[in-house]
Amino acid sequence: MCKNWKNMLTSKSYIIGALIIFIIFLIGFCMQYSKQALLSKQEPTVDWSRKVAEKGIELAHCERKLLLNSGNKRRMALNVLTPWLAPIIWDGTFNISTLDTQHNGTRIGLFVFAVKKYIRFLLPLLESAERYFMVGHKVTYYVFTDKVNEVVKPKMAEGRILQLHNVIADQRWEDVSMRRMEILTIFTKTQMPKEIDYLVCTDVDMVFNDHVGVEILGDLVATIHPGYFLAELEEFPYEHRPISAAYIPYGHGDFYYMAALYGGKVEEIYKLSVSCHEGIEEDKKKNIEAAWQEESHLNRYLVYNKPTKVLSPEYIWNHDLPNGDLIKKRRFLAVAKNHQEVRN
Repeated sequence: MCKNWKNMLTSKSYIIGALIIFIIFLIGFCMQYSKQALLSKQEPTVDWSRKVAEKGIELAHCERKLLLNSGNKRRMALNVLTPWLAPIIWDGTFNISTLDTQHNGTRIGLFVFAVKKYIRFLLPLLESAERYFMVGHKVTYYVFTDKVNEVVKPKMAEGRILQLHNVIADQRWEDVSMRRMEILTIFTKTQMPKEIDYLVCTDVDMVFNDHVGVEILGDLVATIHPGYFLAELEEFPYEHRPISAAYIPYGHGDFYYMAALYGGKVEEIYKLSVSCHEGIEEDKKKNIEAAWQEESHLNRYLVYNKPTKVLSPEYIWNHDLPNGDLIKKRRFLAVAKNHQEVRN
């Protein structure tokens, strides 16, 4: 009898112990589930793999559209990375809020030539820059002109400065174009390093049409020419004559860059401008001129000194160009004009 009671008591102890363990496990499970449910309500999870896939589908759509519409096989300019892993800046590839925070206090310069009849384009450029260019950041406009007394100063935000510098206007527009490199070599070595961190160089016959901010800043930045962003390499208007200092052999190169918008850290623009200016002077001694003057020498430099950031055709566009359906943002636009009239 006693033995049976002893066995029964032992069995009950096991059962009670097991129940206690089960209850503790159940309570812990419920608490963990409640915590996860609460977190899921407070911080909804983001399916990043799906977002990446969607972006890939979007880019693939551009590529398919390109192949269907034009039959062109060159698609490198539609990518978001160059073969040397420099970013190609398209809308949606950057977070401007984060970049603005990172560049708080950064000093930026805008370099522009406005000589002879081109002075008419200066005010619209500056007014559009005040609306769209580096908004909220410190900007110094470096304007070089032979008509200082005719410059109309736009209304500018706090922390933005207009500097006017007198320059002699060359007779030919080609020489005016090349003169910019000479001026850059001087100012990027002497004055600008004390005043700015980055320099952006532009043509004056342009207007900002949408946001252009610190996403374009980098050590050395170039912009893909909108007229050649879908062209094959052999179609690029590089200087192919070996006699020229701007010479680029056939089969070499990546993109064709436009001289209407490029930039970088002041010390990098100094290196670029020195190289281009020396090439221009070397050609003059041989009584030759590169195919596209300053732009040819710029492209030569960038073939062998790869830009650390490349701007898509969103950053230079002309309404007359084909394939505009691929360009959703048109941030910097060429002004309609009579080229012959303004150059004479």
